[in-house]
Amino acid sequence: MPRSLVYTQSPWEETYSEIIDVRSPSEFAEDRMPGAINLPVLDDPQRAEVGTIYKQVDPFTARKLGAALVAKNIATHLQGHFAAKDKNYHTLVYCWRGGQRSHSLATVLGAIGWQVTLLEGGYKTYRAWVLKQLETLPAQFTYRILAGPTGSGKTRILRQLQSLGAPVLDLEALANHRGSVLGEEWQLGPTPQPSQKYFESLLVQALRHLESLSPVWVESESNKIGALYLPPKLWEQMKQASGIALEVPDSARIDWLLRSYPHLTQHPELLKGKVQRLKYRYGGEKLAQWERLIDAGDYPAFVADILACHYDPAYRRSLHLSYPHIHQTFTLARLDDAAIAAGAEALLIHQ
Repeated sequence: MPRSLVYTQSPWEETYSEIIDVRSPSEFAEDRMPGAINLPVLDDPQRAEVGTIYKQVDPFTARKLGAALVAKNIATHLQGHFAAKDKNYHTLVYCWRGGQRSHSLATVLGAIGWQVTLLEGGYKTYRAWVLKQLETLPAQFTYRILAGPTGSGKTRILRQLQSLGAPVLDLEALANHRGSVLGEEWQLGPTPQPSQKYFESLLVQALRHLESLSPVWVESESNKIGALYLPPKLWEQMKQASGIALEVPDSARIDWLLRSYPHLTQHPELLKGKVQRLKYRYGGEKLAQWERLIDAGDYPAFVADILACHYDPAYRRSLHLSYPHIHQTFTLARLDDAAIAAGAEALLIHQ
């Protein structure tokens, strides 16, 4: 029979073959335990149908229909997903509240002979744990802020630091966002940002995997990354942290941006559409100037001007208001791979 897990610690501290979320796909999409797979015992239309009958007809009729649908879906999972599992298979199963949906699958899997753990209280218990972690985890670390204007190679430096073994909290990667008009992913059908709840789940997982005794490197983000907000406790810790501001020649930044983001030159109409977002701030005359540079194919001049007019002043304001404890600078003359590698090593030595 399934055993019950009281959620006082992370499920990653116990080894499972899989973590199974049996909620509907829409519930799963909004948030889940990182690494969980979705094997719904009721999909979204089925869940809606059962709920409607429960309210408009009676609970007994709804339970009969629900049981039939759950049995059919579990049979499908057994014939598909579970068909090749061996006898040593061990899974953690949860639903919304640790109720009938998770118990239904867990009972069948347990009857087959597999080891099954039920999450007591289900996703709601997990979510409460995440919120509690976000109140306490950020204060357990010392942070080292890496600042620098757009195009200064901050993300590359962070990832090089990570490859050298330094603890890094890559907020842009967790939020799936590149942070600016110039830096956005512009492919057709880009992967959307996670929901706020799932971003917080990923953030807790990332923090728990860091080494608390070392300073954690993090980029000088604002408290909002795309549509997502940093948890208040983390934001407070970041604003109090010391750090280093990268200084890179404008020519190197412009060259790097043009090489790194080919959409700037390959999709001029799309670029002009993105720049339209800034019209309310700089007016039609400045926007027309940028469009003329784009139409003429003078992308170095366009990038230089938008950096000088928009990105660099915004960076200086943000640095002054949000990160007043950054007093050190670090100069990178170039942004090629060798310079990034050498820069990351030097930062580790002088951190």
